[in-house]
Amino acid sequence: MQLKWIPTEKKRFLPLLLLGDEQESMIDRYLMRGTMYAAYDGETAAGVMVFVRLSQDVYELKNLAVAPAYQGKGVGKWMVQNLCAMCRARGAAVLRVGTGESPRTLGFYQRCGFAECGREAGFFTRYYDHPIVEDGVTLRDMKAL
Repeated sequence: MQLKWIPTEKKRFLPLLLLGDEQESMIDRYLMRGTMYAAYDGETAAGVMVFVRLSQDVYELKNLAVAPAYQGKGVGKWMVQNLCAMCRARGAAVLRVGTGESPRTLGFYQRCGFAECGREAGFFTRYYDHPIVEDGVTLRDMKAL
Protein backbone atom coordinates (compact mmCIF):
# COMPACT_ATOMS: atom_id res chain seq x y z
CA MET A 1 0.00 0.00 0.00
CA GLN A 2 1.26 3.45 -0.89
CA LEU A 3 -0.06 6.85 0.18
CA LYS A 4 -0.06 9.53 -2.52
CA TRP A 5 -0.75 13.25 -2.18
CA ILE A 6 -3.60 14.43 -4.43
CA PRO A 7 -3.08 18.17 -5.04
CA THR A 8 -5.48 18.60 -7.99
CA GLU A 9 -8.46 16.95 -9.66
CA LYS A 10 -9.75 15.76 -6.30
CA LYS A 11 -13.28 15.28 -7.61
CA ARG A 12 -12.12 12.27 -9.66
CA PHE A 13 -12.28 10.44 -6.31
CA LEU A 14 -15.90 11.46 -5.70
CA PRO A 15 -17.25 7.88 -5.60
CA LEU A 16 -14.85 7.10 -2.74
CA LEU A 17 -15.41 10.45 -1.00
CA LEU A 18 -19.16 9.78 -1.01
CA LEU A 19 -18.54 6.64 1.04
CA GLY A 20 -17.17 8.86 3.82
CA ASP A 21 -19.63 11.75 3.42
CA GLU A 22 -22.70 10.98 1.38
CA GLN A 23 -23.70 14.51 0.37
CA GLU A 24 -21.63 16.13 -2.37
CA SER A 25 -22.44 19.68 -1.28
CA MET A 26 -20.92 18.92 2.13
CA ILE A 27 -17.78 17.50 0.49
CA ASP A 28 -17.54 20.67 -1.58
CA ARG A 29 -17.33 22.72 1.65
CA TYR A 30 -13.91 21.28 2.53
CA LEU A 31 -12.47 19.51 -0.50
CA MET A 32 -10.68 22.40 -2.18
CA ARG A 33 -9.16 23.82 1.02
CA GLY A 34 -8.34 20.37 2.36
CA THR A 35 -5.24 18.28 1.89
CA MET A 36 -6.06 14.99 0.21
CA TYR A 37 -4.22 11.68 0.10
CA ALA A 38 -5.20 8.42 -1.57
CA ALA A 39 -4.07 4.96 -0.53
CA TYR A 40 -3.08 2.90 -3.54
CA ASP A 41 -2.74 -0.83 -3.90
CA GLY A 42 -0.75 -0.89 -7.12
CA GLU A 43 -2.85 1.17 -9.53
CA THR A 44 -6.08 0.81 -7.51
CA ALA A 45 -7.26 3.54 -5.15
CA ALA A 46 -8.12 1.65 -1.98
CA GLY A 47 -9.07 4.70 0.08
CA VAL A 48 -8.96 8.46 0.47
CA MET A 49 -8.67 10.98 3.26
CA VAL A 50 -9.09 14.74 3.41
CA PHE A 51 -7.95 16.87 6.31
CA VAL A 52 -7.80 20.61 7.00
CA ARG A 53 -5.62 22.76 9.18
CA LEU A 54 -7.79 24.65 11.64
CA SER A 55 -4.98 26.48 13.42
CA GLN A 56 -1.22 26.31 13.88
CA ASP A 57 -1.43 23.12 15.92
CA VAL A 58 -4.91 21.69 15.18
CA TYR A 59 -5.96 19.57 12.20
CA GLU A 60 -9.31 17.96 11.48
CA LEU A 61 -9.96 14.82 9.46
CA LYS A 62 -12.94 15.68 7.27
CA ASN A 63 -13.29 12.52 5.19
CA LEU A 64 -11.90 9.02 5.46
CA ALA A 65 -13.21 6.41 3.07
CA VAL A 66 -12.06 2.93 2.15
CA ALA A 67 -13.27 1.11 -0.98
CA PRO A 68 -15.57 -1.80 -0.10
CA ALA A 69 -13.09 -4.42 -1.38
CA TYR A 70 -10.50 -3.10 1.12
CA GLN A 71 -12.73 -2.58 4.16
CA GLY A 72 -11.90 -4.63 7.23
CA LYS A 73 -8.30 -5.16 6.10
CA GLY A 74 -6.60 -2.43 8.10
CA VAL A 75 -6.42 0.17 5.31
CA GLY A 76 -8.40 2.81 7.21
CA LYS A 77 -6.35 2.37 10.38
CA TRP A 78 -3.14 2.50 8.33
CA MET A 79 -4.30 5.76 6.74
CA VAL A 80 -5.14 7.29 10.14
CA GLN A 81 -1.74 6.25 11.52
CA ASN A 82 -0.03 7.93 8.57
CA LEU A 83 -2.17 11.04 9.04
CA CYS A 84 -1.21 11.21 12.72
CA ALA A 85 2.47 11.01 11.76
CA MET A 86 2.04 13.74 9.11
CA CYS A 87 0.27 16.05 11.54
CA ARG A 88 2.95 15.55 14.19
CA ALA A 89 5.63 16.32 11.58
CA ARG A 90 3.78 19.56 10.78
CA GLY A 91 3.79 20.56 14.45
CA ALA A 92 0.22 19.63 15.28
CA ALA A 93 -0.71 18.94 18.87
CA VAL A 94 -4.30 17.93 18.05
CA LEU A 95 -5.98 15.87 15.33
CA ARG A 96 -9.76 16.01 15.54
CA VAL A 97 -12.45 13.95 13.88
CA GLY A 98 -16.14 14.76 13.61
CA THR A 99 -18.38 11.76 13.04
CA GLY A 100 -21.85 10.41 13.51
CA GLU A 101 -22.99 8.16 16.32
CA SER A 102 -22.79 4.89 14.45
CA PRO A 103 -21.28 2.28 16.82
CA ARG A 104 -19.12 0.84 14.03
CA THR A 105 -17.64 4.22 13.09
CA LEU A 106 -17.15 5.32 16.70
CA GLY A 107 -15.52 1.98 17.48
CA PHE A 108 -13.14 2.35 14.56
CA TYR A 109 -11.93 5.77 15.71
CA GLN A 110 -11.68 4.63 19.32
CA ARG A 111 -9.51 1.71 18.21
CA CYS A 112 -7.33 4.29 16.43
CA GLY A 113 -6.84 6.08 19.76
CA PHE A 114 -9.45 8.85 19.57
CA ALA A 115 -11.72 9.71 22.50
CA GLU A 116 -14.91 11.77 22.53
CA CYS A 117 -14.30 15.40 23.45
CA GLY A 118 -17.54 17.08 22.40
CA ARG A 119 -20.75 17.00 20.45
CA GLU A 120 -22.49 19.30 17.99
CA ALA A 121 -26.20 18.81 18.53
CA GLY A 122 -28.34 18.55 15.39
CA PHE A 123 -25.41 18.71 12.96
CA PHE A 124 -26.70 16.05 10.56
CA THR A 125 -30.28 17.28 10.59
CA ARG A 126 -29.18 20.90 10.11
CA TYR A 127 -26.60 20.50 7.32
CA TYR A 128 -27.77 17.49 5.30
CA ASP A 129 -30.75 17.59 2.98
CA HIS A 130 -31.81 14.03 3.79
CA PRO A 131 -31.61 11.68 6.76
CA ILE A 132 -28.23 9.98 7.11
CA VAL A 133 -28.52 6.40 8.34
CA GLU A 134 -25.46 4.31 9.24
CA ASP A 135 -25.84 0.74 10.46
CA GLY A 136 -29.50 1.38 11.28
CA VAL A 137 -28.76 4.56 13.28
CA THR A 138 -30.23 7.84 12.04
CA LEU A 139 -27.51 10.38 12.64
CA ARG A 140 -28.43 13.60 14.39
CA ASP A 141 -25.51 14.87 16.46
CA MET A 142 -21.88 14.97 15.39
CA LYS A 143 -19.43 13.63 17.92
CA ALA A 144 -16.07 15.32 18.17
CA LEU A 145 -13.21 12.94 18.80
